[in-house]
Amino acid sequence: MQLIRDWFSRHLNDPQVVGLGALLLVGFGVIVLFGNMLAPVLASIVLAYLLEGLVRRLQRLGAPRWVAVLLVFALFICGMLLVVFSLIPMLTAQLAQLVEGLPRIIAQGQEALRGLARNYPAMLSEQEVQSLLAVVREELALLGQQLLSLFSFRSLVALLTLVVYLVLMPLLVFFFLKDKDRILQWFAGFLPRDRALAARVWREVNVQMGNYVRGKFLEILIVWLVTLLTFTWLELQFAMLLAVVVGLSVIIPYIGATVVTLPVAAVAYAQFGASPEFLWVLAAYGIIQALDGNVLVPLLFSGVVNLHPVAIIVAILVFGGIWGFWGIFFAIPLATLIQAVIEAWPREPVREEAT
Repeated sequence: MQLIRDWFSRHLNDPQVVGLGALLLVGFGVIVLFGNMLAPVLASIVLAYLLEGLVRRLQRLGAPRWVAVLLVFALFICGMLLVVFSLIPMLTAQLAQLVEGLPRIIAQGQEALRGLARNYPAMLSEQEVQSLLAVVREELALLGQQLLSLFSFRSLVALLTLVVYLVLMPLLVFFFLKDKDRILQWFAGFLPRDRALAARVWREVNVQMGNYVRGKFLEILIVWLVTLLTFTWLELQFAMLLAVVVGLSVIIPYIGATVVTLPVAAVAYAQFGASPEFLWVLAAYGIIQALDGNVLVPLLFSGVVNLHPVAIIVAILVFGGIWGFWGIFFAIPLATLIQAVIEAWPREPVREEAT
């Protein structure tokens, strides 16, 4: 206990440590208590980080900041309109077709499991197949209830909220880009003057956060495009829907690719059966995931995220449990924040014992 009291007394006497600790506690409290209400603000901050790289690149080419902001924001609005009026209707249509064909896919999956039980009884018994099918039927019933709830009053409220967000977020993104320096100066006015430690952590996290968001967006875009071209070339049904799901799966490192394997394999098996085409789809999907993990990620995030895979998985579990989707998305930046705080935290010099 004396060691703990000495540690607290030594560090609480340092105003920079106290200030940094207070900032972290306030930030964590805001995230936990008001994260859902501030979701459009946080999403807008992510988009502003994403677009800031283009703004700075135009500034380096000689454009004034206000001109760069207007050009990048116009590009952002065009992309947003393309997604809303082109991509989303296509995804909705393919999702409706997939829901219609779901009974056929389930029936083929059941028949495949029964075939395994007949051909390989030592590996999979008929009783295990029945238990697994019962669980699948229960989950599908729950999914059906959730789909029916999409037409409830609550879903209409959620739809109206989404429309409001689609109006608010572009405005927030524009002002975050346009008045970035003024907003940061306003926040700095509430911070203590003796904040060298907090400033050092902020600079590190700011660079890491911007690079991570831009790198993750490029990774999603590249994986989505390559998957779409590959699945279209292999004539796989619902190619656009599956490609979007595969692209978004990279948000969750290690886990997302494993989870998405199931729908890709199910759709391919329902379309091609146990044929060479089915194996080609699985092989292509495996190659895409291997190239993403071993080529694309090191290329995009080289020197950005210096975290052990165990630390990344723990961060996903912890922050995802606390904050849902946003916790999963920000798991790596938050883990980077913790790492930056640990590295910047003042340490006592190690005293060598006299021999």
